[in-house]
Amino acid sequence: MVGGVNHITFAVRDLEASFAFYADVLGMRPVARWYKGAYLEAGSDWICLSLDDRTRSGSLPEYTHVAFTMREAEFSAAVERLRASGAECWQENRSPGSSYYFLDPNGHKLEIHTSNLEERMRELRKNPPRELVIFDTARDGAAE
Repeated sequence: MVGGVNHITFAVRDLEASFAFYADVLGMRPVARWYKGAYLEAGSDWICLSLDDRTRSGSLPEYTHVAFTMREAEFSAAVERLRASGAECWQENRSPGSSYYFLDPNGHKLEIHTSNLEERMRELRKNPPRELVIFDTARDGAAE
């Protein structure tokens, strides 16, 4: 049984630029760095940057992305830092909660988001999509 996300690894073309983006623009805490990689912390989450000459040169067309938690009080300043860094916005926010969708220097789709799963579920229940099934973990995974 999976207990959570252990770490996220991003393949990068330019370790110097990527490290600066994740540490200085996003504010992640540097933990370690070497010639082919780096470890940073985003809250209690472990992020790895791994130098890889096969790293893509642009974003993928699909919706897959990683969303990082951001406190509402810090959200506007973070968006301004991202814009000032030249990070490209890849989608406008259409979901509940403050979100900003952007690309890192390697084309990875990322998001900063102020909401959480409980808040999202409250919104989902207000306007349920077709064929919605909500699993109640208090009843051993039985569906509502």
